Amino acid sequence: MDIEQYNNRIKNDLSNIDSLKGFEIISESMVYKILDIFGRNSLLSILYQIGAGPGETIANRIKNLYKKEEFEILEVLEILMNELKEFYSLQIREIQEEPGKVRIIIENHCFLRETIKHRGKLKFGKAFCRINKGYFETAFRKLLGNKIKKVEINYLEHDVQKNLCIEELVFNF
Repeated sequence: MDIEQYNNRIKNDLSNIDSLKGFEIISESMVYKILDIFGRNSLLSILYQIGAGPGETIANRIKNLYKKEEFEILEVLEILMNELKEFYSLQIREIQEEPGKVRIIIENHCFLRETIKHRGKLKFGKAFCRINKGYFETAFRKLLGNKIKKVEINYLEHDVQKNLCIEELVFNF
């Protein structure tokens, strides 16, 4: 057996490795395996918690960086978007204020988008997006502190032309 001969036949240049495609395949498989084994509620909870962990981490980092415990809504949005430029591109479409509630409609292009686009079973605004929901809700809750009763991010629609999702951030006081 000539090892060098075999190595020449199986050699693959590192430039051929497509990490994103591998992540996409594993992500889709993970979502549907958890769904098959544990059911829908467990899947949604697990994906939410996957996002909540880093959401808590970024909130703690921001609190330490700014030496503050509580922030204002738009201040948090600005700080988060500046911290997360590698993962999100977000624009505000509209801000609605009413007693005890603020609703912000956003355009969001997130890091999960390409994975969802390339996998047939994953859909925008569905289970895999719970990662972002857990992330943002946790970060906002931690950074807004006691002034907020509840915060939610909800998917509204997929804008194919702009290649982004329309979502709402709802803050209840």
